[in-house]
Amino acid sequence: MESGRDRYGRISYRNLIAWPERLKREEPLLRRVLESAPSRRVLDLGCGTGEHARLLASLGFETTGVDASPSQVETAREADPGGRYIQGSLTALADLVEPGYGGALCVGNTLPHLTEEDDLRRCFGSLAGRLLPGGVFLLQILNYDRILDRGERTFPVLVRPGEDGTETVFLRLMTPHADGRVTFTPANLCWRPGAEPPLELVSAEEVQLRGWRRVEVEALLRDAGFDVRETFGTMTGEPWSQTSADLVVVAQRR
Repeated sequence: MESGRDRYGRISYRNLIAWPERLKREEPLLRRVLESAPSRRVLDLGCGTGEHARLLASLGFETTGVDASPSQVETAREADPGGRYIQGSLTALADLVEPGYGGALCVGNTLPHLTEEDDLRRCFGSLAGRLLPGGVFLLQILNYDRILDRGERTFPVLVRPGEDGTETVFLRLMTPHADGRVTFTPANLCWRPGAEPPLELVSAEEVQLRGWRRVEVEALLRDAGFDVRETFGTMTGEPWSQTSADLVVVAQRR
């Protein structure tokens, strides 16, 4: 999250994701990429509530999480009092963390919150300055080549168990724009079957994102001093295509 107001403070993302299943899927790629790093010190950019950071710590990595959302960082610290979590913008990494890291990851569609090219350029440039030569960087965002080309408006609805017999319904709506920007509207509803009314809006936000295309991301990485080593369409390693679910890039600092 990269804005002056904590727009995700009222949405409990931690409870809306099936984390054990997700981490099990993503662990093989994370291991393969980060095990090749010149140091086991790793940055988790856009760490959210710290699930990936805690996974990496369990694998023997020394992880520092960075996120712009105060509420997300607070939740991460509560769940992992011994971990290191820093609140701040990804454009200011040079002011937030010291150099000398062997690797970094940025997963979960964090980078689209950097809506200007200069912001993403500063993020990649400052990250390169925090990594050792040969340091690796794994990033994942949604495949905006597909989303923008098709004019997609929504993601699948998520339904998760709630409290007292209720269920939580998570809607994610999108409005793509011609300039590559996307208005993202996440909404959290409480579903009480048989009640009146059966659905109640708990929270909703409107967030401006940038739908970064593959060619844009890779060009800015190269400009910042990275070589693009691999590109995938999912975090389980399927090849990338125009219709892939995600854009996953593995880069290495020159």
